[in-house]
Order: sequence, then structure tokens, then C-alpha cells
Amino acid sequence: MQGRFATAAATGLATATAAATGLATATGLAADLGTWRADDRPLAQSLAAAVTSAVIDGRITAGTPLPSERELARLLNISRGTVVAALTQLRDDGWLRTRQGSGSVIRLPPSLTQRTTPWSQDRGGAADADLDLTLAVTAAPHDAYLAALTRAVERSPTLLVDAGTPSPGLPRLRELVAGRYTKAGLPTRTEQILITSGAQAALTLLDDHLHQDRRAPVLIESPTFPGALTILRRRRARLVSIPVTTDAGWDLDRLTQAARTSGSRLCYLIPDFHNPTGAHMSRETRTAIGALAQRHGLTIVADETMRDLDLRVPPQATPHLAGPSVINVGSTSKTVWTGLRVGWIRASAALITELRHNPLQQQLAPPPLEQLIAIELLGEHLDALLADRRGRLREQRDHLASLLTPTGWTAAVPDGGLSLWLHLGPDTTGNALAERAAQRGLAVSPGPQFAADRATLTRYLRLPYTATVESLTRAVRILTEPTTPTAPTEPPTDD
Repeated sequence: MQGRFATAAATGLATATAAATGLATATGLAADLGTWRADDRPLAQSLAAAVTSAVIDGRITAGTPLPSERELARLLNISRGTVVAALTQLRDDGWLRTRQGSGSVIRLPPSLTQRTTPWSQDRGGAADADLDLTLAVTAAPHDAYLAALTRAVERSPTLLVDAGTPSPGLPRLRELVAGRYTKAGLPTRTEQILITSGAQAALTLLDDHLHQDRRAPVLIESPTFPGALTILRRRRARLVSIPVTTDAGWDLDRLTQAARTSGSRLCYLIPDFHNPTGAHMSRETRTAIGALAQRHGLTIVADETMRDLDLRVPPQATPHLAGPSVINVGSTSKTVWTGLRVGWIRASAALITELRHNPLQQQLAPPPLEQLIAIELLGEHLDALLADRRGRLREQRDHLASLLTPTGWTAAVPDGGLSLWLHLGPDTTGNALAERAAQRGLAVSPGPQFAADRATLTRYLRLPYTATVESLTRAVRILTEPTTPTAPTEPPTDD
């Protein structure tokens, strides 16, 4: 009975909200659209562009019913023919759904909701938009996420009668995460899982708790994830880098020597589709590192955020980097969406108990509703979500690799992950190429951003393949366009 009442109440609220939204649109549409008349384009094109901008900016929400054509013409003081032309363009581009007798409703077009590329990377594929390829991130799986959000809201009434204070995580979410480790061959109990507000939150908590002696350095790969470098640098950690390359992988000899002589007690590694090189740690290397860590009293923090982005067909089971001295960190940021701030730590039950008593843990715990959404997405729907995401990323990866083949630059095609690690050769530096690209509307990340010393890796560039095929084509064209030589200035004459 209570569930039916909650559903009915939610339905009534949604209906009332829609009606109120329609009224607000009818009376405030001119303000929502801004100064669209100042555009140099024809009025119909300007009006259509203004509507799409207002939707993207959140001034008009998807699902908002529009007034009639006659009412729109009156509100905006334009001809009905102009309104019809603008609505036709919006409908053709997918921004409007019209049903006979029901009017028109604003929506997000499939060109935005059915792709892996975030809107901010290329402004929805606009041909004249700047491209931002500095972040290897994906857009949310739109329909799956909205469905999970709806189910999460339906499950939320019991949460609302509780305090909502930070906790080690909702029991069901901890069970799901523990079950995924167990299914992959690493037996895990619920009490070995701590839920955090993302992988970087997990790294922050672990560094605070485990790296008490600031004189002891932290072992870290070179190159490595810039987010981890930022966390460690802000806490003034001394860094000792261990080389990792796409082809050769991890330098075990250097890691062994550093573990034996540096005095380090903490090491950060990305064993699965390494960011940025794409390297994937072999079973033998995982076994060797697990034994090495235990032998030298070294705690390994294994960042597994890329683990599910295996683009091989079919995906191949790989054991977790594991052992008594290994802590595993994961999140939903790469497999689902960066905006879903849910991550986790897998460690011994004793360490999880210690972390729960760390005052920082409460600041790094995600809100309950976010955890409910994660429960829905990590459950029975995850396999279908991952299959779709892998297929899109595989296509985009292969397209980017084919574009780079004639350039003379080299990049091994990784088996998974989100980016190519591009070696530019002796005549180009990543910083110079990034600076030149920025002048042409393309933002990219040069190699030194991934180096512990900020100075090496100068001949490298990271190129994510999370963008659409069209945007990747445009990005490579910008990168490979020859620099136009500046004409020499004529010296002044006495004439």
C-alpha cells in the first residue's frame, strides 16, 4: 500500500511540475532565450539555436511542453511562419517531439544521448566548436542512467526515515562490489569494502591514513594518472618513479630496487589498461609484484578504474593484482559516468575498520541517493551497459589509430582503456604541439603532465578516443596541419 501511494504521489508531483513548467515557459520564454535577435543569422535559425542553447544551459528543461505556434509568435513578436520554420529545424535535428493534438515537447536529441562523448568536448558535434581532449572521460549512458535514477528514487523512501549520516556504504552496494571481486576470483567479504565518493577520494583517504612518515617516498609509475600526482603533490609526498611503457610494461627490476633501497612503504600502480600508456599487466607480473610487496613491507594501491574497459573480443578474464599487501581501488567514473561520484576500497577487514574511524572518511563518503543509483547500475544491467560502451570505444579507438598511421607518429593500440599514448618522434615536443593546437581550437594533454618530475616525457601526447569519429578526424587534422610560416618583415627604407 505504501509503495503504491508513493508511486501515485510521485506521478501527481510530476504532472503538477510539468504543468507548472509549461506555464513558466509560456510566460518567461523570451527571457529564457536571451538576446537571440542579435544573431546575424535569419530569425528562424537564430531562434532554433537559442532554444538548443537554453536547453543545454538548463534554462529550459527537457520534457518542457512548448506553447502553440500562434502563442509563441505572439510572445516573441515574430511571424508565425518564422516560428514554424524554427520548430521544423528543431524537430529535424531531434530537439523537439511533436504529437498530433498534444503539441511539442523539448527533448535531448539522440545525437547527444546515444554516444560516449561528453557535450563539453565538442559542444554536441558543432563543426565550429572548440575541441577539448584533455580529459579521458565519457558521457553517461543516458537512457540506462535515467532508468536507474527512476528506480533509485522509488527505492529511496526507507532512506528518508534514517539520519543519512556518512557510513561505510549502503549494505547492498557493498555486497554488490564484494560480489564482483569474488566472481573475478578474489574472494571478498562485505566488511572488506568501503564506499567512497570516487577513486580520487579513495586515494586521498589512503594517502592520509597510510603515508604518515612524509620522509618516506611514494613509488609511482612514470607516466601516470595526473589526478594521483595532484593528490600526492598537494600532500608534499616525495615521489620515486618507476618506468612503464605500452610495449614493455612495468620495469620489475627498477621496482624491486626502489622497494629495497628507497625506504618507501607505499606504491601506486594502475595494472589494468594503464592511464595513459594503455599497458595491461600480465599474470606473471601481478604475481611477482604481490610477492615483492609482501617481502619488502610495501603496500600497493592498485587503481582498477579502467579494469572493465577491456576492448578485446571477447573480453578476457584477468586476475586482480592481489596479495596481503595489496589494496584495490575502483569506481564508476570510467565505466558509467564521471558525474556518478561512487568509488570503493577493497582491503583487509581490519584496515577498512581503521579507515572508517579516520575523520576524513566522513568527508569522502558519497550521498545515499548516489549509492542507490550505483546499486541499480552495478546490478543486472551492467553487462549490457558495458557491451554497448566497449563497442563504441573500440570503433573510435580503431578510427583514431588509422588516422595516425600516416603521420609518422607512433602509438601502440591498447587492448582497453580510453586513450592512445602518442610518441611524436625527435622533431616535435608535446608542449609545442599542444600550444599550436590550442591556437586552432583543440586542447590536448602533453606528456610532461603525466610525469612525476613534470619535465620528462616531452615527446609524448595523450589522445583520448572518447570523442566521436567526426571529432577525432577533426582533431588529427588540426594536429597535423603544417604551421604557416610568418612572412619576414621588410626593413624600413629611407624613401
